[in-house]
Amino acid sequence: MTKQRVLIVNKFYYPRGGDCVCTLNLEKLLGEHGHEAAVYAMDYPDNIDSQWSEYFASQVSFGGSPMTLLNAMKRTLGMGDIKQSFNRILADFRPDVVHLNNIHSYLSPVLAMLAKKAGARVVWTLHDYKLICPSYSCTCNGLPCEKCFTDKWNVVSRRCMKGSLAASFIAWIEAVKWNKKKLEQHVDKFICPSHFMYTKMAQAGFDESKLTVLCNFVDPVKLTTLSSSVGSYRNSDTYCYIGRLSSEKGISQLLETASRLPQYRFMVAGDGPLGEQLRAEHASHGNIHFLGRLGAEDVAALLSSSAASIIPSRWYENNPLGVIESLCAGTPVIGARIGGIPELINENCGVTYAWDNADEQRDAIITAMTTKWNHTKISSESISRFSPQAHYKELIKIYN
Repeated sequence: MTKQRVLIVNKFYYPRGGDCVCTLNLEKLLGEHGHEAAVYAMDYPDNIDSQWSEYFASQVSFGGSPMTLLNAMKRTLGMGDIKQSFNRILADFRPDVVHLNNIHSYLSPVLAMLAKKAGARVVWTLHDYKLICPSYSCTCNGLPCEKCFTDKWNVVSRRCMKGSLAASFIAWIEAVKWNKKKLEQHVDKFICPSHFMYTKMAQAGFDESKLTVLCNFVDPVKLTTLSSSVGSYRNSDTYCYIGRLSSEKGISQLLETASRLPQYRFMVAGDGPLGEQLRAEHASHGNIHFLGRLGAEDVAALLSSSAASIIPSRWYENNPLGVIESLCAGTPVIGARIGGIPELINENCGVTYAWDNADEQRDAIITAMTTKWNHTKISSESISRFSPQAHYKELIKIYN
């Protein structure tokens, strides 16, 4: 089989967030299977070294002077130097496939147009809901919202983008410029990491023949780390949360629930905008322990020593790595029934509850903590399900 030359595109080129981790894993996966892969991103001080960095788009910022903001706004519309730099790498690398990831704002959907014009097959992995929600998250005032599915002006009238009229207006202009018709014209396949995202894209009017579902995979090194400790001792009275301490993650309500379950130790790993406030509010609860940010090995150790992990989100999670990594570690998941979370969990590997029901959340925790789980089976089945090999097999079908 001929190995395609693949140009991977993401706005940052370092492990900044889930989209960046997936991008780096994709580059490694393709290289291991004999493909020649190049990368294109925005020039940024934290980027890791790359032989392709000379082609990267210049850095833009959405803060600072009016001129700085103007340049950033021009970038969202595909203006400025981005066309020149991307056309250079297209001409020099000559990709068969251009695989877009998170490109909005700091790069631009104009890249899809340029790639298609150059004769490449264009696929786009959707790491968030930007194509149907100008503010990315499908939330408004902390609750799920789908108003922009039918009228993008809602992002302005509701000031959904950081509560700012100016930022929301820029997001609206970007959505109008890169509308559904234009995007579908230049993209061969949109990869939805969850069935939930697929249904929302279709609901918002995207052509279902352009959509496909392909779950994210776990890096082999991390898989080894997660699976190696499956047989370790588990504290039957301990469960954990690993993630960002922010409102959309549902951590505030979860801590309230945890405070009413003193029989169980609750370990909280991560930080975020609510970190300081939550630590102060729950300092007197002896069963709640804040661990701060943890490295990969410490995350694996925490999962392997916990009876369960919990994902309490209050927004449309797409394909959360938190669920996937927990299952690969053999740790069952207590998950809110929202977004792509419930499709990852069945009765053999976890418990779900209504995302907005505190009583159901409490009952789900108790159920998970009192169930005898087959941790080894959870791990082995999940490692097979979320392996790089399984992902690559389906990805090649999309590339062809």
